[in-house]
Amino acid sequence: MKKLRSSDWFGRSGKDGFIYRAWMKNQGIPSDSFRGKPVIGICNTWSELTPCNAHFRELAESVRRGVLEAGGFPVEFPVMSLGETLMKPTAMLFRNLASMDVEESIRANPLDGVILLCGCDKTTPSLVMGACSVNLPTIVVSGGPMLTGKYRGRDIGTSDLWRFSEDARQGLMTEEELNLAESGMCRSRGHCAVMGTASSMAAMVEALGITLPGNAAIPAADANRKVLAQLSGRRIVDLVREGVKLSDVLTRRAFENAIRVNAAIGGSTNFAIHLMAIAGRMGVELELEDFDRYSRDVPLVANLQPSGKYFMEDLYYAGGLPAVMHSIEASLHTDVLTVNGRTMGENITGCESLNGTVISTVEDPFNPISGMVVLRGNLCADGAVLKPSAATPALMQHTGRAVVFEDIEDYRLKIDDPELDVDERSVLVLKNVGPKGYPGMPEVGNMGIPKKLLERGVTDMVRISDGRMSGTGFGTVVLHVSPEAAAGGTLGLVADGDLIRLDVAGRRLELLVGADELERRRGLLVPAEDRFSRGYAKLYVEHVEQAHLGADFDFLKGGSGSEVSRDSH
Repeated sequence: MKKLRSSDWFGRSGKDGFIYRAWMKNQGIPSDSFRGKPVIGICNTWSELTPCNAHFRELAESVRRGVLEAGGFPVEFPVMSLGETLMKPTAMLFRNLASMDVEESIRANPLDGVILLCGCDKTTPSLVMGACSVNLPTIVVSGGPMLTGKYRGRDIGTSDLWRFSEDARQGLMTEEELNLAESGMCRSRGHCAVMGTASSMAAMVEALGITLPGNAAIPAADANRKVLAQLSGRRIVDLVREGVKLSDVLTRRAFENAIRVNAAIGGSTNFAIHLMAIAGRMGVELELEDFDRYSRDVPLVANLQPSGKYFMEDLYYAGGLPAVMHSIEASLHTDVLTVNGRTMGENITGCESLNGTVISTVEDPFNPISGMVVLRGNLCADGAVLKPSAATPALMQHTGRAVVFEDIEDYRLKIDDPELDVDERSVLVLKNVGPKGYPGMPEVGNMGIPKKLLERGVTDMVRISDGRMSGTGFGTVVLHVSPEAAAGGTLGLVADGDLIRLDVAGRRLELLVGADELERRRGLLVPAEDRFSRGYAKLYVEHVEQAHLGADFDFLKGGSGSEVSRDSH
């Protein structure tokens, strides 16, 4: 084993070593804990304001046991926690901030390896981004999905929230019924029970090879979640001794695997923006078209909401992500290294599906349509994305007139107005909800159907925005339009009545307005006022990159390694 990084703190003699060890000993730590034991940081996003992660104190104890069993020295530390359900204006605004907290907390402290405790949507990418920029031995432990919800004898999950909302707007669901569904939705600890962004992120890190096999699907309430955490605590000590860093696992081929697995499970569109950011930190070349290119030949084999019927609990009983990867094995790089020391191929050998209704085969898939479509055109010069498995086939080739909402407040003011000039062939366009425009790029892209159309039985329309959509959402929704309206993108020039053509097969999104007219409109634009004179929001707006690059800060690309430039004593 190479010299431990932590020995630069705890292995010193004289005044410096005295200070480093003495103050740690006030926690009741015996002297031999500082002698040649790998120091393992347990990076914890526990918070009562992040309900999905509220069980992480308990999970951290399981990790701690594993570290001690393997001869390591565990130290738990908190970092900023991002609760998707509570944070305003949007948790995505703070993803990059949390990643900075993680990066600097790891680098500044005497750590040889790290366990990342992740759960709610943004906690996974933010922790992985920060860890990548330091590049120590690292394992991710996800918190796990909650148990399947129940409402009047049927299974429900977060995706049903959108259906309940539309029913309530039409008067088809009473307040009492909503309250009953609310009480049955979140029955246990854990993140969303469907293949939303949290589950997609848990699957992403397993597909990348930076978790132990089975991580993605074990329910949070299942005892096996604690077992996985304890085994991860054991394994991280071995990773330190073997000198295996994140850069040894997160190769270009691992990223290609993750894209293909995301297609097979019907993962969130948010997967693209987070994987791009992680690749940027790791120095792996990845472009938006890769999400289309590497998923195009992979069918949807996991029958999970919102693209299908079942829930994460069902996925676990059917064999979990190893069974999904076994099903699409021919499309994967099975020789890539994973953090358990084995290859991906070795990890999934013999992991056949235990329920063909939940995890099907490539030869007879649940849906031949999967993945993520990347669109180009004059409306999205740098790209936009659409999730075909959650869209309406009849709308995949569509031309309609634009109904424009200038910002989220304009949308809320107009959407239920009976005088709104809209019909079922219209294209809803929402501007100024991108990274800079909101700021933070909220999950509002799956706009509600206008109330007057809901009452006529319309359930889907083409919707376009520079924002994002919850991974639990669905519909024919074009997202992440880049450049965004606030950055001078053509989206900002769209006017009511303009014709917009969506051609998913041709990968095109076009505003059918002449170049001269668009140039005239651009000349009439009034520059937006700088809304932020100080603080984090100002930093964010000035430095955030566009969606097609991952919406990371421009100054955070790459990493600074694990070296600390100066001592403090």
